[in-house]
Amino acid sequence: MPHRLAARLQVKHLRLIAAITDQRQLSLAAAALAITQPAASRMLAEIEGLTGTPLFERHPRGMTLTTVGEGLARHARNILDEVAEAADEVEKLRLGHGGVVQIGAVTGAAVGYVVPAIRRLKSVAPEVELHVQVSTSDDLIKGLMSMHHDMVLGRLPPGARLGDFNVQRALGERVRIVTNAANPFAGRAEVSRGELSGSEWVMQGPGAPIRQAIDEAFLDLAVAAPRNVTNTASLLVTLALLREREVVTPVSQEVASLLTGTHSNLVELTIREDIRVAPYSLVTLKTRRLSPAAARCRDLLSEVLRQE
Repeated sequence: MPHRLAARLQVKHLRLIAAITDQRQLSLAAAALAITQPAASRMLAEIEGLTGTPLFERHPRGMTLTTVGEGLARHARNILDEVAEAADEVEKLRLGHGGVVQIGAVTGAAVGYVVPAIRRLKSVAPEVELHVQVSTSDDLIKGLMSMHHDMVLGRLPPGARLGDFNVQRALGERVRIVTNAANPFAGRAEVSRGELSGSEWVMQGPGAPIRQAIDEAFLDLAVAAPRNVTNTASLLVTLALLREREVVTPVSQEVASLLTGTHSNLVELTIREDIRVAPYSLVTLKTRRLSPAAARCRDLLSEVLRQE
């Protein structure tokens, strides 16, 4: 009997039970559901046939629930609430107003592009759950290929099959040098690259685009690349080391603005010769169909890139 009832009881039956419970009259319940009274009467008889017992007692002034009716009405209300919530969630997912989005980005792109895109997305879809991983381009592209990221703002590694990706390139970025305000070079109107070769550097490890840009910048001047180097991709470690006056660090424009704007003890040095790093790109897999929320986020990131 329980299995038979569960298999044959339908949402329309639950709606009728809830409507009669609220309205206390069959005619009013039928009107609330936009069906005729005879149709409502037949449906109630069908439900009571399935349960094998009356659900309502009929009185001159209306209908009241029996003990069995009270139990079924309580569950009917809970189930209808769950159905309504499910329908609402499906609609939000369909429109990109909900769901989960996984973004991977290198540090500069995370600050300069991902954050503005997140603010725009949250203003129209606050229930979207966003995950942002900041790492090196190599790790991020691996994450994209293994479906851990919906999209990546980074650089495609050498040898990557371009045909596998959708790529929107950003402009190349100028490297900025940030240091402690007590650094001897901090008061200078202009500093040459060569003068910084003997400084204590904190930067990403060999092979990272910004590290390559620094090494090539010194090579262009026929000056030895910095040898006093702490290798890290962690912004927190970099901040801790920048407490020392001798330390300098190469970062993107977006990160330089963030560091000097939020830490009064940090300044940006004016470098006489520009140091530029290869541009990063907004990358997605051609074979992966994005969820509505992820597609919406990708479009916002694309828009931010076009506005730079």
